[in-house]
This record gives sequence, structure tokens and C-alpha cells, in this order.
Amino acid sequence: MKIGFDNEKYVRMQSEHIRERIASFGGKLYLEFGGKLFDDYHASRVLPGFEPDSKMRMLQQLADQAEIVIAINAADIEKKRIRGDLGITYDLEVMRLIDNFRERGLQVSAVVLTCFAGQPMAESFQKHLEGKGIAVYRHYPIEGYPSDIAKIVSSEGYGRNEYIKTTRSLVVVTAPGPGSGKLATCLSQIYQDHERGVQSGYAKFETFPIWNLPLSHPVNVAYEAATADLNDVNMIDPFHLKAYNKICVNYNRDVETFPVLSAMFTKIYGECPYQSPTDMGVNMAGNCIFDDAAVSKASRQEILRRYFQAQCNLKKEVGTETEVRKIELLMSQLGLEVNERGIVEAAYQMAEETGEPAVAMELANGDVVMGHTSKLMGASAAVIMNALKHLAGIPKEIDLISPTVIEPIQRLKTNHFGSQNPRLHSDEILIALSICAASDDTAKQALDQLDRLEGSEVHSSVILSGVDEGVFRKLGTHLTCTPYYQTQKLYRK
Repeated sequence: MKIGFDNEKYVRMQSEHIRERIASFGGKLYLEFGGKLFDDYHASRVLPGFEPDSKMRMLQQLADQAEIVIAINAADIEKKRIRGDLGITYDLEVMRLIDNFRERGLQVSAVVLTCFAGQPMAESFQKHLEGKGIAVYRHYPIEGYPSDIAKIVSSEGYGRNEYIKTTRSLVVVTAPGPGSGKLATCLSQIYQDHERGVQSGYAKFETFPIWNLPLSHPVNVAYEAATADLNDVNMIDPFHLKAYNKICVNYNRDVETFPVLSAMFTKIYGECPYQSPTDMGVNMAGNCIFDDAAVSKASRQEILRRYFQAQCNLKKEVGTETEVRKIELLMSQLGLEVNERGIVEAAYQMAEETGEPAVAMELANGDVVMGHTSKLMGASAAVIMNALKHLAGIPKEIDLISPTVIEPIQRLKTNHFGSQNPRLHSDEILIALSICAASDDTAKQALDQLDRLEGSEVHSSVILSGVDEGVFRKLGTHLTCTPYYQTQKLYRK
């Protein structure tokens, strides 16, 4: 993929801008941090050149000034809410975040349980964290939130919450996912700081939509596609237009809540420090794009990926028709057709020729390799093996794994594990290849190519198993699937 984003400039410029915002509030800033901190793969896909851990690197430059507070909604703990991209519950994600922050030399000050109303699982989670030496605070539901400003900004509202003890000039408030209460946590702290005579301020860090790109720019349209399930809509910030006669892009939730935020700030500070929701942001990503054509092309591909994902989610009954139709509308606004994702047609052709499910993979150099289902392995395993052979310059006809190695694994699956499908999944074939690589130089040569699969585009003619999807994700490929099941069986192992 052609690079179009200057990552080094971004890290440097973003750090400087946050320092300036801290200074503007007298030396203490609560920064609401939206999106993913160390694995922002959406940003890396639509802004080629953006490193998934860029925001973490930026925070590391501020490590001596920063501390981190993680907010989690107590109700999400109780209902075991799942982070979809990782497949883990929000409480586990909090612990994963803490470990990752600490490994990178960043201080985690506390976890705050928002909307706490005595949920038993939230109480158990608090005890677990405190047993590990992590400070935990409780913030409570406020009747009339967010419209009853007088009650919210009072001793009966934010004043009831437990005050989070912080010592540094930058307090980054993050969360395992949306709806966790980051904004309310920031505002509660600002209110209680003010009551204690401490001067502090608020800012927001959201990568998307990018405020200084046009509303119809593919990067911003790709953000809408990514949040189709949330029904977010990009829009011109009317407050910014009125205050400065300047067009900037924001999204509906921030625009809708700004009057309420403004009223809260006014009640706390005596005046609102911002004229618009765009003013609150500190995102510098738009200033670091140097090849608009490359970024636009990458974003169009991301929209197509989101389209296939929405269709598959609908087929799996975990998505809605509304999400699919919204992305179709976004595609029509850009004149975007499915055939712009070239490997889709390649997978269809192979499936038609063989009468079996097929997977196409476009490598970083533009070469396309194919795989289809056989007696020994599934299409996902086949395309990975063929890609490794291609990258290593190994002829197709050479077997990297002897059938004498594969057959015992198949017998284990069917005779002992109860599987009706003897074919090897992609994870099983890679384990077998790893074993062979210990004594076979050709197999080792192929295995050494695994890292080169990162960034490859992959399309399957059928919906893949969770195992195969997971392997493609771990390899760093960009997978899409046609919303069709290979089998009509109701129970799928």
C-alpha cells in the first residue's frame, strides 16, 4: 500500500499540541481519549503510514507529565459486554490495558466504576483490582443526566462521586469501549477540582472524523462506515461555523451534546472555554497527510471491507439491515462499487472452477495467490501455504508438509475430538509446518515468510470459521468474506 501519512510528524506535532493545551488551562488537563490507543488498525488502514501504536508513542513522549485513569461502566461488567475485535469482556480489557500501559512505562493511577449502583460483579471486580494494588473509585448515576444541569453540577450530582486522586498535569481518561463514561469522569473531576481550588481543564482526543478534511472525504466517510452500528453521522460543526465562519467536520453526538457541555462548563468555570465541539479537540492527524490520493484509495478499500463485514454480521444475526443499507448509501455517495476490491472476483472465479470454497490473497507486492478446499485442508490453510511458497520462491508442486504428518492430525480430530471435518484449519496447518521446519530447511524457508503476509488483502467465497478468521487477524491481513455459509448445518463446530 502506498504511504500517504507522515507518522513521525504526527507523533511530534500531537505531543506539542497537547502540551500547549495543558498550559492554556494553567497546568492540569483531563484528556478524554477516544478510540484505540495501541492497536488502532482502522487508522492504519485508512491513513497508510499511520502506525497502530502511534497514539501510545505520543503518550510516551509525555510520560513524565501523564497518568492514566480507565473508566468502565459497572453495568457493562454486569452484563459481560464484549469488545468485538478482541472477543474479550470489558473487565478483561481493562486489565489488558493496565498491563500494556505499564509495559510502556506509563502510570495507571486508577480505575473508575461509572454508573455504579451496587452491581455484584462490579463489586467483585473492584475487590480483584484492589487486591492487585490498583486504586478503584465509584461514580454514581445522576437522576436527570444530562439535562438537569443544576443537579448534575452540584453536591448531589458530581459532588457525590468519589474524588480520584491525581498528581500529574495530564490525566488521560480512556476506556475499554464506547459508553463507558469517560466524559462524565472528566467533568466530575473538574467540578471537584474547582471545589478544592484546583484549576483544571478538559480536552478531547478523537482521531475521527478528521475535522480539517471535507465532510465527503473518503477518510471521514470510512469513519461513518466503521460506526454504522452506532448510527454516528458526520456533519458540519454549526457552532464552529457561527463562531469563526469556518467549516469544520465533527459528528452528531458531539454536536448534539455541546450545548449541555457548554452549560456545565459555564456553571463550573463561570464561562465556557470553548466556542464549539471542534474547539475541544486536539487531533492533528489531518495535518500529517502528504498524499491525499493514497489516503483516499486506502479509505475506499476500508469502506468495502466494512460493507462485507456488515453483510456477514447480518447473515450471522449479529448485525442489522440498517447497517448494511447505511454503508451502501455511503458507497453510492463516493461512486464506490464492490468490483473495486479486485480479489473478490478472483475468489469467485476459483470457487466456480473448483466447485469448492476458495480464498484469494493479494500480497503487498500486488501478486495474487489462491487456495481452495481439498481433502487435506480448508481454503484458508491452502491460501496461506501457497502464499508462503510464493514468497519463498518454492515451486507449487513441492509438499511442505508430508501427508504422513497431516493424516495423524486428521485422525486425532475425527476419532478423538469428535470433529466431522477432517480438513486442517489454518492454525493446525501452521503448527504442522512449524514442526516440519525444525528438520526441513524448505519448510523453514516458507515459515520465515509469515511476517510478509501482514497487510495482505484476503477474500473468502464463504464465511470462515472463527478459528480461520482469528488466524488471518493475527497475521495482520485484511479479511473480507462473502455472506454465504458453505454448509447449511445449524450446528457448526
